[in-house]
Amino acid sequence: MNKGVFITGTDTGVGKTFVSAGLIMAMKERGLNVCPVKPVESGCRISRGELVPADASGLLRASGVNERLDTVNPYRLRHPLAPSVAAEMEGVVISRKKILAACGRLLNRYDFVIVEGAGGIMTPVYKRYLFLDLAADLGLPVVIVSAAGLGAINHTLLTTEAARSRGLEVAAVVINHAVESRKGPAERTNPGVIARLGRVDVAGIVPHSASPGAPRMMKIFGGIADRILSRL
Repeated sequence: MNKGVFITGTDTGVGKTFVSAGLIMAMKERGLNVCPVKPVESGCRISRGELVPADASGLLRASGVNERLDTVNPYRLRHPLAPSVAAEMEGVVISRKKILAACGRLLNRYDFVIVEGAGGIMTPVYKRYLFLDLAADLGLPVVIVSAAGLGAINHTLLTTEAARSRGLEVAAVVINHAVESRKGPAERTNPGVIARLGRVDVAGIVPHSASPGAPRMMKIFGGIADRILSRL
């Protein structure tokens, strides 16, 4: 079994962190010692003169592992922009070696590691180095978090093709209702179309919820985690 997955999204705001947290908790329930990695987080708020990475902090709490925030989140940036753009504006030099070293240490230390990107898979980490390149360097199967409504087919198929173009396995697609809304024809038909045209496992559909740890949500995430783990 692979010791981890790379979580990407079809866009920003589709709920990657929500899904990652749910999967972490579900895998913990299955007896796995799971650790998150958020290599770069932009859009961090400032508290007491320090940048606070909300996504990485939430994932670390969900995992319950005894790791320093700096270990699971090597880089944090203030501007809510693509990491490469925010880093350039803030004078931060992002090192591929530092990110890979951090991921490598945790992959060796834990049963399972969930690495979450930022934005979509073609988002630049620094210069011309994309999250697609990071996923390829890590060699981890990809889990794609997709929005539920109109546009999801196009965005998901493009993300799937980008991952496969680098020889990456797409382990699953998770459709997430990040925003509470009525379910129309697109929401009802998208999963089947994505599965058929993308030749990919739509491992689950996550309803809108305030907490990934709610009992109803844990049942859903448990089923998704089982589907993903069965493919690794």
